[in-house]
Amino acid sequence: MTDFIRTGRLFRVVGFNPSHRQLFLQSEATLVDRTTTRIEIYIGHVELMLLQPYYRKGIHIRRADPDEFAVLKERHGLEPSDAEYTWMLDPDGGSFVIGGNPSWREAEYALMGDRESLYDLSKPWPPDFPVETGDVG
Repeated sequence: MTDFIRTGRLFRVVGFNPSHRQLFLQSEATLVDRTTTRIEIYIGHVELMLLQPYYRKGIHIRRADPDEFAVLKERHGLEPSDAEYTWMLDPDGGSFVIGGNPSWREAEYALMGDRESLYDLSKPWPPDFPVETGDVG
């Protein structure tokens, strides 16, 4: 199993499309944390989520462990089959999403040009600049 970990960066919820059940999180390049890349995270097929609007110390996306899932199952009436699709978003386990496998994209902000999002479906993929991508799970 592959986790997605980016510490020391500010992430924020930038969108949720309820008709398509899509969640988007993003971390911009900032002088404060001395980063030069933009990171975008996409989670589709969202069934349930408990989020913070901002993750000031970074993000750690991983599948909920059995103890974490047991607590969530009790609190939210989850089905046992939801365990495979329950993703924790922070190291403290305070936020979670039940949905498809999260994916991420990261690129140097300066190279993105007029592209407003790495998940912009109106733009060609892969782009003509270097980008890293991956899936969690």
